[in-house]
Parts: sequence; structure tokens; C-alpha cells
Amino acid sequence: MTAAHDDEELSRLAELHGVATSYSPSPDRTVTVPASAVAAALTALGVDASTPDAVRAALAERERELRERLLPPTLVRWTGREGRGPDSGPDDHDPRPDPLAALPPGTRLSVETEQGDVRDRADDLPAGVHRVTATAPDGRTGHAHLIVAPDRLPAPATRSYGLLVQLYSLLSHRSWGMGDLGDLGELAGWAGRTAGAGFVQVNPLHAAVPGAPTDPSPYRPSSRRFPDPVHLRIEDVPEFAYVADQDRVRTLLERAERLRADVLDKGALIDRDAVWELKREALELVVRVPLGPGRQAAYDAFRAAEGQALEDHATWYALAETYGSDWYGWPEALRDPRSAGTARARAALADRVDFHSRLAWLTDGQLRAAQRTAREAGMPVGIVHDLAVGVHPGGADAWAQQDHFAAGMSVGAPPDAFNARGQDWGLPPWRPDRLAASGHAPYRHLLRALFRYAGALRIDHVMGLFRLWWIPQGSPPTEGTYVRYDADAMLALLALEASRAGSVVIGEDLGTVEPGVRETLHRHGVLGTSVLWFERDWDGDGHPLPPERWRPDCLATATTHDLPPTASRLTGEHVDLRDRLGLLARSAAVERAEATADTAEWLALLGSLGLLDDPATTSSTSSTSSTPSTPSTSSEEEAEIQAVHRFLLRTPARLIGVWLPDGIGDRRPQNLPGTWDQYPNWRLPIADADGRPVSLEELAASPRLRALLRVLRDGEGA
Repeated sequence: MTAAHDDEELSRLAELHGVATSYSPSPDRTVTVPASAVAAALTALGVDASTPDAVRAALAERERELRERLLPPTLVRWTGREGRGPDSGPDDHDPRPDPLAALPPGTRLSVETEQGDVRDRADDLPAGVHRVTATAPDGRTGHAHLIVAPDRLPAPATRSYGLLVQLYSLLSHRSWGMGDLGDLGELAGWAGRTAGAGFVQVNPLHAAVPGAPTDPSPYRPSSRRFPDPVHLRIEDVPEFAYVADQDRVRTLLERAERLRADVLDKGALIDRDAVWELKREALELVVRVPLGPGRQAAYDAFRAAEGQALEDHATWYALAETYGSDWYGWPEALRDPRSAGTARARAALADRVDFHSRLAWLTDGQLRAAQRTAREAGMPVGIVHDLAVGVHPGGADAWAQQDHFAAGMSVGAPPDAFNARGQDWGLPPWRPDRLAASGHAPYRHLLRALFRYAGALRIDHVMGLFRLWWIPQGSPPTEGTYVRYDADAMLALLALEASRAGSVVIGEDLGTVEPGVRETLHRHGVLGTSVLWFERDWDGDGHPLPPERWRPDCLATATTHDLPPTASRLTGEHVDLRDRLGLLARSAAVERAEATADTAEWLALLGSLGLLDDPATTSSTSSTSSTPSTPSTSSEEEAEIQAVHRFLLRTPARLIGVWLPDGIGDRRPQNLPGTWDQYPNWRLPIADADGRPVSLEELAASPRLRALLRVLRDGEGA
């Protein structure tokens, strides 16, 4: 056999397992993936590709398996638009063939529905995930999960605007050193009733990896399935009022006041570890208070509904208290959640397992309460929650679901125009084969849990439903490859669970996106994300995209947590910050000149549309040099920010997002990609233009914020 033949066999084997051997970062360029990355990805999928003979044997086995199997592990049947049946109208007809139509004539079916009944036919099935067993005339038997889902997800009931905020940064005078779910409810109630806002979008509130110092990033959690109790408003837990040791309670409240004052009055960074230590002490007292009969019944029902997943989650946290927060370093018997050693440890730590189970229940309850508050305040959407791409490799989900994760792999991104070295996010990927075999159970249960309290769900890096960039452990991000997922199944489950909850879904689809992905997401009703500064006519003259040419099915914003606040963008201060930290790839003069020209072009468009009174005198266009200038008055800056949002109102976007810190002129990004300890990522409170922390109470009273929200509420300029 020749080397070329060996390469062909490896490519064929990779293709049959959804592993890419090349990719196209742009239409005119194709990059070949290293054979080592392909082999490593196959190995992580349980396929031996270590030698040409192994590849040949694995290829023969895969081809035989595909040739002989009666059913794939997962099938999808779309039922028409927004959950209506295929007979609801000609516009709702789905031309895709029935997934069971290819079975041999005479095949017998047995369908166990999600609702619990058994049928011998697969037509007229209700929405859900059903188990199908097919027996062909030749004796072959096949099993599959059949997902029956509405073709489109729920759409926003009406056009609305909302606030985007990192919850930890939103401190009130009742917070214990960082924003909490009580603050979220207060913000939603105020914004809905007084400002006509339709939603509040927050950062991921997933459970974090414990231990000091905690990774402050909300995008690398221990678990996505369960929320983080650090967000609890302790005083809103009913049992807190009945804690017997009131002297201890007073001491805790005094310490909470000091933590709060350190951030709001003394300029300290948010100290998540200190906040959690304080709340943990309070919760240890709370769980000693017996639950009343109704509360006990509710807790029991929660434990029964969450079942093994909650028990595993709480067990991991109980074990982490003794053995540390990286399960790879635990005694060998405890690394397997189903081992006899883990069962014994769980029994021995029953009180701690119950403690962490109770915390999950309490947090779930306050999350639901925040959504109720938002809807009662008139918000048509309510709270928009954020789903991170993945989880920490040493955390609770990776331990409990380790049979679904690809060992020795990490998720990231290949090199692109913004990062020549690529990115490694340190998140283990799910195995698509194991997901399919289980009917995508972990993903399905994750969505169901989040939709319990989400009026809408934002999915970070939504392109990951189609494919993810896998990087072998020890390799640089440049030496990875794409692995494909069953996007049809992932989208069907998303549609199923979102429709059951009546929730909207927003996909974060910024950056380089594989051809056809945005179109597929749009077809199924997943809203996209459009950020003003990136919306240019890239296929034409490159100028800013006029509002009428923006896509309607999106969340349109001026900025995000990973980008400079609007005031910083307008003044060019974001370039100065990156220059001070040594993050510029080119000279500061070149970067400033480019930033000034970019901003000037946008302000000129705003002026031409009548959204800005005199763009010739604004901060960016008043300077012809490469050094940006600050607006002569804060009123000029305020007018520019209002004009930016009037422009967003001119677009057909279904949802308009206002970065809450923009309302008071905050300059500091919450996260500065490419930094670790050089910048206080994820630890900054909302602040005004001078960097002074601003409380929730001050925000609600701010004339500047109120004026901006009046623009959105009244639709000025639209």
C-alpha cells in the first residue's frame, strides 16, 4: 500500500466519523489538518487509527456497520411550524422525507413514546423523544431515538428592547459583595414597569468550580446543568428568618456590609471567593432550620424530578470539600461516579450531599422567582439566560457525565484574522457518538433545566451545535480539527424544549461562521446576534450597513461583555487600554488612526440619518489626527450613545439590547480577551464615566440612564 492510499483510507474513516481532514477559513482558502490531529480525534471517539493496518480494519468495520444497520441511533421528524401538524396549511408542509420511510417493506415497528404508551405505528406521534424498535423481515433489529419536534422555535411575541448586564457587577445596597438574584428581580421589576423594557439578559449563572482562587469566568463552569448558589439572596430564603443563632447572623450581616462597602465605596474588585465563603457560612445555618411541610414537599419533588443528575452533582461537591475540586486527583475509586467506592463515600457524606442538593433547589427557586417578577412587571420575554459552550474538565459535569466526554481533547478555535495562534478554551467536548446513542440525553436534560426559569436562552458560540474545533491535549490550537455533531438532532431538541417552555432562543453567531449555518438557524427560528460595529457591507464597499439592510431575526446591540463599552469605543480609550497592556499587534498610532476612522464613519452615517444633530463636532470626527479626543462635554458623549441606540431602533431587529453600563458612560470592558492577570476580568462593578462604582439604586435614579431608556421606550428615531 502507498502512503497516498493510506491517507485516503484515513480521510475516508475520518469522514465516516464526522472528523474533518481540512477546513476553509475563507471561501478562497483550504487548510489541511495534521494527520496527528485526525488520528487523535478518532482515538477520542473510540476508533483505533494508530497505524495504517488499524485504520484499514476500523474503516472496514465502520463500513460494515453502516451497511448492515437498520436504523441510526437518532432520528428527527419535524412537525411543521411552531408545533402545528403537517396538515395545518400548505406553507407548513415539510418536504423532508419521513426518517422511517427508508426501512425495508414489511418491517415491524414498536414505539415507546415519551409519554409512556407503546404503539405499533410511528405516525401521529406527539412531540417528544420516543424509542423506536424496528424488526426487518430478514431478522435484523434496530433501535433509535425518534425526536418529534416543531419545525420552528417560538418567536418573540412583540418587538422589544432590554438590558444586558453581568449579574455579579450589579450590586445594590442589599448585596453581599456582588450582584445576586434579588438584584436581578429588582432590576427587572424596575426596568419593566418604569422603562418599558422587555427583557434582561445576564451572564451564565452555572455552578462554578469551588476553591480559592475561583476562576471568575462564568464561561468555564463546573456544571451547566445546575446553577451557582453564590447568586442566592440569603435574606430571601424563608428559613433564614428562623435561624436560632442571631448573634452569628448579625456578625454575618456586618461582614456582608463590609464586603459591599469595599466594592461600592472603596474601589475594591469583586471578591467572589469572599462572597461565597460568607454565604456558605450563612447557608450552613439555614439548612439546620427544618423545612415546613409545604417546603419539604417541594424539595422532595425537586429531588425526585432531578434524580441521578442532582445526586451526582451534590456528591461531586461533597467529595470536592474533602479531596479538592479536580476529580482527576481524587483516589481512583472515587473517579468513577458509579463505583462501589463512590457509593460508600456518598453514604458517608449524606449530610453534605443533602446540603448541596438543598442549595441547588434554593437557587432554582430564586431563579424562577426572578422570571416571575420580570413577567409580572410586563416584560414579554423576561430573563434571558446564557448557556456557556462547555464545562471545566475537572468539574462536576465532566465527572458525572465522563462517558459522554471526549478524553484528552479540548474545545477551541482555529487560527483566524483576529488570533493567528488560534484559541484553546480548556473545555472538554461532548462525544457526538455517545450523545446520539443516548438520544442526546445530557443535552436534552440541560435544556429542560434552563428553560424552567428562562424567558429566552442565549447560546454562546451557537455554531457548536454543528461542529467544534477539537484540540488534542498537549498540542497547540493550530493542530486541531473540526468534529461534526448531529445539528438536526441538536436543533430539534432545542425546538422541542423551547416550545414546551414558550421561550425564545438567541444564538451568538459572531465571527467566522460555516456556510449554511446562519441560514439553517434562521429557518428554525433561532435569532442571531448583530453588533453595530461589526455590521458592514463586507461583500460590497465595506461601509457601515444602513439600518434597513440589517437582518430582522436577531438581537441587535452596540456592544457585548467581550467588547469595549460604547463610550470607550467613541473616544478611542479602548485602544489606549490595550496599548497599556501590550496587547496591540500593530503600533498604537496605526490602531488609533483606524479606530478613529471607523468611529467617524459610523457617526457620519448617524448624522446623515438625522440621528445626531451635528456629527462634525463629535468626539471622533473632530480630530483629524491619529490621537482620539474626548468629547468637550459629557452631553456630547451622551448624545452620541443615544444616537447609536436610535440607529438600532431603525433596524428591523426583533430585539434591541442595551449594555447597562452604557447607560452611565462606563469605560471598562467586563472581559478583555487575551488577558489573564493583566486585567481584572469578570470582577468589575458597574461604574460611571469616572470609574466610580454605581449601585443598583443609583442606576435606577440616574438621569443619564433614564434618558437613554426613554429613547428606547418611546422608539425615538425609529
